[in-house]
Amino acid sequence: MVTLKTPEQIEHIRKAGRILAQCHEEIEKRIRPGVTTLQINDFAERFLLENGAETVTKGYRGFPFATCASVNDVIAHGFPNEEPLLNGDIVKMDIVCKYDGWVADSCRTYAVGTISEEAQRLIRVAKECLDLGIAKAMAGNRIGDVMHVVQKHAEGAGFSVVRDLEGHGIGRSMHEEPSFPHVGKPGKGFLLREGMVFTIEPMINAGKFEMFIDFDGWTARTMDGSLSAQFEHTVAITKNGPDVLTR
Repeated sequence: MVTLKTPEQIEHIRKAGRILAQCHEEIEKRIRPGVTTLQINDFAERFLLENGAETVTKGYRGFPFATCASVNDVIAHGFPNEEPLLNGDIVKMDIVCKYDGWVADSCRTYAVGTISEEAQRLIRVAKECLDLGIAKAMAGNRIGDVMHVVQKHAEGAGFSVVRDLEGHGIGRSMHEEPSFPHVGKPGKGFLLREGMVFTIEPMINAGKFEMFIDFDGWTARTMDGSLSAQFEHTVAITKNGPDVLTR
């Protein structure tokens, strides 16, 4: 069942979201060749704790880390590790935190050093997909209206949208109803209502959308080995339109 949030509850989620935004800003200063994703993970975990928040992913269904660190062809849920990042890599850092009992979730894709023009274009289009989707997230629209613009923009650029990993409601828990893919048709899917809070997190592949789960049971990779980029925000549906809570 979808739980609608009050304006006061939305403000609680925003507090968690602001901590995430600050954490991402600090991560951007630290992403460079030679740094490991485990170092970034450890920094992020300390940052959350120092700001009165707690990690949500660590221990969730056995996931062992405070962040998901997904490099190059890893779409999502990558394990931070001690392998140094290389010039030309792209890395997705997905972080979920709880503050005062409320949860926020966001992801950014970072360039490591100097990246290829194609990787730059992929990152740009992934960010545009998120922004276009957010702009459509208004009460009275349907989720298909939101995801149609995401899919159309990605595919129009020659990229694809991952089908098997979904956005989700969020609030007291990381995963609440509803859940939904990032592709859709106008006028289809559930109706957006004031008080809904959910993530918009399209994963955009440079190649085809098919994926597989690696041997660790978590790491999602592109089937064809192509790069993948993602940006994510936690968004509230309000009477004044979409309200991004993680910036």
